[in-house]
Amino acid sequence: MSLQRYLLNGWLRRVEKPRMVRAQTPEPLRRALEFQAKLLFHAPRGTTQRWTKLAHLPALEIVPKYVAAEPLTILYFHGGGFTFGSPRTHAAMVAQLAYRLGARAILPQYRLAPEAPFPAAPDDALTAWNALVAAGTAPRDIVIGGDSAGGALAFGLLADLCAKGAALPGVVFGFSPLTDMTHSGESFQKNADCDVVLPAKRADRMGQMFLMQHPPEDPRVSPVFGKFEGAPPIWITVGDTEILHDDALSLAQVCQRDGVEVTLVEQHDLPHVWPIFHNILPEAKESLDSLAAWIRQQRDRPGES
Repeated sequence: MSLQRYLLNGWLRRVEKPRMVRAQTPEPLRRALEFQAKLLFHAPRGTTQRWTKLAHLPALEIVPKYVAAEPLTILYFHGGGFTFGSPRTHAAMVAQLAYRLGARAILPQYRLAPEAPFPAAPDDALTAWNALVAAGTAPRDIVIGGDSAGGALAFGLLADLCAKGAALPGVVFGFSPLTDMTHSGESFQKNADCDVVLPAKRADRMGQMFLMQHPPEDPRVSPVFGKFEGAPPIWITVGDTEILHDDALSLAQVCQRDGVEVTLVEQHDLPHVWPIFHNILPEAKESLDSLAAWIRQQRDRPGES
């Protein structure tokens, strides 16, 4: 592991995790992440970004300098516990992946709690998908992805599409995805001290702001309770010291149970959603490289277009 990883983990543990603990409302976390994204995270040179609409939903469209002749479209849902984060905070990371694939990317600005609690976020995820398909993007050319709570939306959307027998994306991926809002995994308690970002003791409060008494077992936000028969290949990465480690493992097991091809990449002692630190962390660049290679491999398989 790199020296940068060691230094970054120390900073996250001393600064960011206490900030998460102290925050009584989402506003301080929203302001901090927006500022940090401008300061620390940068898209590849030549990337263009513009706001557009998916039906009524605002979305940030990202286009790299060089686009493939038959480009994929990445539909990406940002993390932030359903209460903070935005397309802007995650745009640079997604732009790095888009650059590696010669793909365009769309980041919906889904509604956040507590101003817009459940079912606003999963409804917006479905709206974004339906709008892309209605605009003429072939479902097989769409790559759905997300991190943390955005991972819950990505895989929750997949579970919803499977349940409806709807058209499905080409592949789906997740960085440190939240998949079980009942927090039943052993790692939620076992890794409470060693997770350098997420404070386990704040999870129930954040979940209450979002769910507002709705059952946490709903597959749209807890995809471990969903069914995935017929789903496309899935790629998930997670750190072994994260409180969400078992969320990733449990989702992989559920998908494998349903006959889905799953690639699960476990990493040692890397922080929650480490690919967002692509300007700082060598392991982040390696993960983005590996994911891009996997997506290209899936598209190049015989019988795939």
